[in-house]
Amino acid sequence: MMVIMQVNSRDEDIQAIQEHLHKRGLEGQINRGVERTVIGVLGNTYPELRDELELLPGVREVVPISRPYKLSSREFQPESTTFKVGPVTIGGGEFVIMAGPCSVESEQQVMDTARAVKEAGGNILRGGAFKPRSSPYSFRGLGEEGLKYLANAKDETGLPIITEVMDTRDVEMVSRYADILQIGARNMQNFTLLDEVGRSGKPVMLKRSFAATYEDWLLAAEYVLSAGNKQLMLCERGIRTFETYTRNTMDIAAMPAIKRLSHLPIIADPSHGTGKWYLVTPVALAAVAAGADGLQVEVHPNPDMALSDGAQSLNFENFKRLTTLVMAVRKATEQVPSAP
Repeated sequence: MMVIMQVNSRDEDIQAIQEHLHKRGLEGQINRGVERTVIGVLGNTYPELRDELELLPGVREVVPISRPYKLSSREFQPESTTFKVGPVTIGGGEFVIMAGPCSVESEQQVMDTARAVKEAGGNILRGGAFKPRSSPYSFRGLGEEGLKYLANAKDETGLPIITEVMDTRDVEMVSRYADILQIGARNMQNFTLLDEVGRSGKPVMLKRSFAATYEDWLLAAEYVLSAGNKQLMLCERGIRTFETYTRNTMDIAAMPAIKRLSHLPIIADPSHGTGKWYLVTPVALAAVAAGADGLQVEVHPNPDMALSDGAQSLNFENFKRLTTLVMAVRKATEQVPSAP
């Protein structure tokens, strides 16, 4: 349930609610909006609690939340989440393009790609230093050395960095280099890792798992949010279906659906969503038209020689074409009403 406070409620009123919940083994998550303050009640509630809370000073009403996810729901926070990553705004009607190699292979590769990403209009540099692979014999990243290459590219170009963290033991180290911590599809329900990145204070991007429902995905988001980290975005990267022509089946409907269900920004990853470089641009444009808050795209100076995911990586020329088309679609659809 959520406690909606009166416009003129005092800090003492909010504190009294927090103490009331604490005595009953519950927790209150405070969301201070532009027009109202809402307190989300976390834990096993009971029928009489609603009456108890409505009697407290400063409370306007207590509303049950019908969905199992609370903090990520629009019922809890009607306003869309917006936050800054360096000079880049995530959400709030802004659009972000994250691009770079699937795997960091060398300093030259990263530097060349970062320059091309910035020149083409990209906002954030992506690159994998730790790579989860289906086979243990595949290239699995350069680790901290790769993080240092990304940091050098940031120093030259000014592009913030997003990179994947796979293990709770690496969160502190990756946080020293990265501006955004990415949780990959395979770790979407690694709840210990979600708790840890939630406590890190760093912006987080949570990718949808291969067979996760929207509810599964938003419940995973609850772990990050319940740790006190509100700088969270979601990423649709395709799901597994019976189709084998593409790597995954890109769920374009996730863009408007998630915007209706949740206040969190949603990013589209058409590279993993298709697995084929020539499908990346058309699917990216579809995601933009459907209301995505941004894109994550794999870019490589020489995709044919990439150590991972070369088949779905754009070269510099194709990436520049994509950014040009994305801006055209954004302009054409800017008057289309959003899902909420």
